[in-house]
Amino acid sequence: MQAVDFRAGQNFGDAQPPVAAKAMAAKLARLLYRMLRYGMKYADQGAEFYDAQHRKQQVIHLKRKAAQLGLQIIEAAPAA
Repeated sequence: MQAVDFRAGQNFGDAQPPVAAKAMAAKLARLLYRMLRYGMKYADQGAEFYDAQHRKQQVIHLKRKAAQLGLQIIEAAPAA
């Protein structure tokens, strides 16, 4: 098994670093700075909160994609 190196991407003409990793590092750096600077405490909001946020984002993206195709999404009432 070979170790993957960032320079290996240069073989394909793509020398860009992974964008998602840089974005996550920046987000964590801002969070850490605020915690240290202002004494803010980190509160884990739980998996249910993140699942709900993910679902909301999926619905938003789905509605946007449907609008691009000339369609309209109508949300159904949640099952009891």
